[in-house]
Amino acid sequence: MELPLGRCDDSRTWDNDDSDPESETDPDAQAKAYVARVLSPPKSGLAFSRPSQLSTPAASPSASEPRAASKVSAVSEPGLLSLPPELLLEICSYLDARLVLHVLSRVCHALRDLVSDHVTWRLRALRRVRAPYPVVEEKNFDWPAACIALEQHLSRWAEDGRWVEYFCLADGHVASVDSVLLLQGGSLCLSGSRDRNVNLWDLRQLGTESNQVLVKTLGTKRNSTHEGWVWSLAAQDHRVCSGSWDSTVKLWDMAADGQQFGEIKASSAVLCLSYLPDILVTGTYDKKVTIYDPRAGPALLKHQQLHSRPVLTLLADDRHIISGSEDHTLVVVDRRANSVLQRLQLDSYLLCMSYQEPQLWAGDNQGLLHVFANRNGCFQLIRSFDVGHSFPITGIQYSVGALYTTSTDKTIRVHVPTDPPRTICTRRHDNGSCPMCPGNLVVAGSGDLSLEVWRLQA
Repeated sequence: MELPLGRCDDSRTWDNDDSDPESETDPDAQAKAYVARVLSPPKSGLAFSRPSQLSTPAASPSASEPRAASKVSAVSEPGLLSLPPELLLEICSYLDARLVLHVLSRVCHALRDLVSDHVTWRLRALRRVRAPYPVVEEKNFDWPAACIALEQHLSRWAEDGRWVEYFCLADGHVASVDSVLLLQGGSLCLSGSRDRNVNLWDLRQLGTESNQVLVKTLGTKRNSTHEGWVWSLAAQDHRVCSGSWDSTVKLWDMAADGQQFGEIKASSAVLCLSYLPDILVTGTYDKKVTIYDPRAGPALLKHQQLHSRPVLTLLADDRHIISGSEDHTLVVVDRRANSVLQRLQLDSYLLCMSYQEPQLWAGDNQGLLHVFANRNGCFQLIRSFDVGHSFPITGIQYSVGALYTTSTDKTIRVHVPTDPPRTICTRRHDNGSCPMCPGNLVVAGSGDLSLEVWRLQA
């Protein structure tokens, strides 16, 4: 699928628009209509047509791999260091990458020089994945860290995830779970549901009685956290926000036992959130992207109708705000210049995004993955992949060594982030929401009223 690169000279400023809010609607009816339109699988016989230009597996990189430079000092006495560098590297390839980098490098200068060569680590990584990697080439790529992450990911999901522990937390919600958020490195988890509640879970208690895992439901209201479906969650340190179809964002202080410390009344249902130290960004059903200062009130800073249909996904960092909409556009806002930097017209609409500079990975309503590269402030489409999902991709989590996707086709797929991604494990999953994967946990919300957790080996 070829997409326009988008202009990088769009000088339109981000001005507050004066459009009237939409008329009062029933949030439950609005939410149900949204799910039926945006997330439902295609009807029988009306499957999405796939773009003809999707990336296909390339030839094995082994033939073109660079040779590691020889940096081992000449040794007069027979022993391990008298071996050729190629043989030493072959021996090292059977050892854990972390041991090679952090232990062998301290044994002697000769081994330190050998294992500090980035060409050595690039060679090792490419041999592990047997495919072009990374998808987006970048300067000063940290090959040792990437190699460690790749090997850890492959080891954890070896033999189709045979050593992965599975837990189903089914006693906390009475409706579908549409959003999850891991806190404190995976020790705690928040889940947002169509039962209008946000639940707090202590994942350190996995394997014990369910009443020990479920800590509490946030909020002081008798029956629910919100008055509409809870659709989005975001966190900054110990502070958390929840967005709902009741057109509110509520802020919670987890350091104060989950007490509420603020509330934002939005103009429409809140479908996506991004929380940074200095800004809280919302994407809403009425096509707007709005910025608040969470340190002051929170106070409204600016808002703009950047799209012609609801805003389905967004993310922000210190330089950009990126939003995807049902209108098939991806809009990039330059925070510093206070203007729209790019507006990319797509063939589909994006439902989820995961960003680790310079790579932006996104899943769409046709079950495809797209990779954009941030090159000097402009985002360009680099690749589009079919990773096996037959229905919309509703969640994605990308890191330098791992890739997870969930879909309304009731699967969660585990991939290696190569070009193209290699799927190493598939799990059945009931209409999953975004997978969260810090540390050794993978957590996803489920349409069967539960929270599903996969605990990986350390």
